[in-house]
Amino acid sequence: MASWSGISVSRLREGFGKAGAAVARLPGYATFWLKALSQPNIDLTLRTHAGLRTRIVERPGKSLPPEELEALVSQLRVVAAKTLPQESLTYGIFSGEPERLARAIITLISEEETGRPIAFNALSVMQVELDGAPVDVTHLGLVMVDPDVRGQGLSWVLYGMTALVLFARDGLRPKWISNVTQVPAVVGMVCETFSDVYPSPLSGARRSFAHLQLARGIMAQHRAVFGVGSEAGFDEERFVITNAYTGGSDALKKSFEIAPKHRNAIYGEFCARELDYPRGDDVLQLGRIDLTGARRYLMSEVPAGSLPALIAASAMLALQRLVLPFFYWMDDTRAFGSLRPRGRDRKGERR
Repeated sequence: MASWSGISVSRLREGFGKAGAAVARLPGYATFWLKALSQPNIDLTLRTHAGLRTRIVERPGKSLPPEELEALVSQLRVVAAKTLPQESLTYGIFSGEPERLARAIITLISEEETGRPIAFNALSVMQVELDGAPVDVTHLGLVMVDPDVRGQGLSWVLYGMTALVLFARDGLRPKWISNVTQVPAVVGMVCETFSDVYPSPLSGARRSFAHLQLARGIMAQHRAVFGVGSEAGFDEERFVITNAYTGGSDALKKSFEIAPKHRNAIYGEFCARELDYPRGDDVLQLGRIDLTGARRYLMSEVPAGSLPALIAASAMLALQRLVLPFFYWMDDTRAFGSLRPRGRDRKGERR
């Protein structure tokens, strides 16, 4: 009995210790979200793992002075050199073109003690036309992780956190996302994280006219964002880019055997069936981040036991059921469902 009591007390102390550590982190998380919601261009740093820092920088080509921009790109190149030691990339943020960095959103994970960069995600914002009006599509972009640190649970930061921040900063309005890949693990991550994803092997996936409009606009105007050359084809029925590795992304081409697989075999079967790997095909996925997707991401991808994540999930539910419709109704500057923003007369005054 004494032994059992000692173990119980030890576990109780450990539990209180973890709870106390989580509570101690709350001010940092609160500051992070307040900045994310208020800054015109995000530049935030957050401790996402023990010993690691994550920095999110929006539009660094515009928001950072030249010397800081050069330092940031140098950090990205360090990770790229470890990931592809025998190759080099010439598209997107590595092209040297200022406009690429002016519309990019960089998520960089570094060691807290040494400052050594170990992983990054480079998102891009693409403007395309949907139903006659311009909309922004956030391209999930290039992800690279230092081989020495793979398997440390970084994917939830690299693939979802920045999209969640942008979604929250935009008033929790649904946002379109895109993804170009031949990796089954990434195909599955997109299908299971975001909403209304096409193409997808999951039941209920369908190609809407909105998906088709956005895909056509992306392929017509933004191939350079994901390193696809003009000679690559596009299958509008399956959303498959054929001969995709011809526009500066050649070093990323993989065989099916070495492409990382998802824990659910359905995504590997889907990629093997739809993509010609020797030719170099990619799938173009389109979906949305909305409240359902954000809640699913918080519940399934963010590490369990994270008190801030649970609080955020609860806040999502409260916003969805109580607060959000009210604020959407009160905002007469942007459309919400069948509601349209108020017009203006020639003098610029509201009618």
